[in-house]
Amino acid sequence: MKDLVEVIAKALVDNPDEVKVEEKADGKNIVVELHVAPSDMGKVIGKQGRIAKAIRCVVKAASSKDDLRVDVDII
Repeated sequence: MKDLVEVIAKALVDNPDEVKVEEKADGKNIVVELHVAPSDMGKVIGKQGRIAKAIRCVVKAASSKDDLRVDVDII
C-alpha cells in the first residue's frame, strides 16, 4: 500500500522529492502516513477533500483483496 500511495502522491504534487510515505502495521490494520511539502498540501487534499477521499477509496479497494484495513493520513 505504501508504494501505491507514493505513486499517486508524486503524480499530484509539484515537489515529488519531498513526498515521504510511512507505513505502520498492527495486525490487519495498517496506517499509511503521507508527508508532502506545505505548498503541495492543497493539491493532495483537493477542493472539499475530494482528492484525499479518492486516494483513500483507491487504497481501500486495493487492500480489500488482502483482507486488510488501511487508513491514509495526510500530514
